[in-house]
Amino acid sequence: MAKTETGTGTGTDIGGGAAPDWRAWQESWDRQQEWYLPDREDRFRVMLDMVEALVGPAPRVLDLACGTGSITDRLLRRLPRATSTGVDLDPALLAIAHGCFDGDERVTLVTADLKDPGWPELLPHRSYDAVLTATALHWLHEEPLAALYGRLGALVADGGVFMNADHMPDASTPRINAAERAHRHAAMDRAKAAGAVDWAEWWQLVAQDPVLAGPAAERFRIYGEHAEGDTPPLDWHVRTLRAAGFAEARSVWSSPSDALVLALK
Repeated sequence: MAKTETGTGTGTDIGGGAAPDWRAWQESWDRQQEWYLPDREDRFRVMLDMVEALVGPAPRVLDLACGTGSITDRLLRRLPRATSTGVDLDPALLAIAHGCFDGDERVTLVTADLKDPGWPELLPHRSYDAVLTATALHWLHEEPLAALYGRLGALVADGGVFMNADHMPDASTPRINAAERAHRHAAMDRAKAAGAVDWAEWWQLVAQDPVLAGPAAERFRIYGEHAEGDTPPLDWHVRTLRAAGFAEARSVWSSPSDALVLALK
């Protein structure tokens, strides 16, 4: 099974009873996320392109705020000699990750709060070739996000990379932003009419699963309905990562509302 450094167990026996179809849950999470982010796979592709280009085909990766393990899943299919440590606090999403990677010794899953300064001490390695995260750190406000970037500066190995794909809007282009938002929301409305499941509906389905209901209730006790942080612009991320000790930082992919920032140690 996927190794557990700390947390809620293997995922296949949480709450008792028959194990859910973990892969189906993983895929349903991906579909729900794609309703909000139709270009989600584009950012993953560029992210893995840059991992392979900068640190090679067998990297040691930290999947930060890993959720169900979407990045790890794509990493191991693209680079089968890679290893991944997934870190998250959400017990329901981690249960799905445990179930999906059961039996894969390349994957270690760690339960940790990224706002706790001591969370790196829970990791199985002291450094990583690549630290990757997507559409997760916007739940942090600027001060704790800057502190997290500082800790990542010490975790990324020399020559290694950190990449964060997330909401990084440019406030200087309000008309472009409004047009993009209207276009995207119209597409979301069409998808919803065709049966797409949104965030709230997905969690309602999770709560109906006898194995996942307990972890889901604990998840909402920890986070509330949906954690909301800050969405600073790209240049803030670049400046903050440089201040954290990275030699280079820039965007390597962008959409009208999101960007993938890469920092090279």
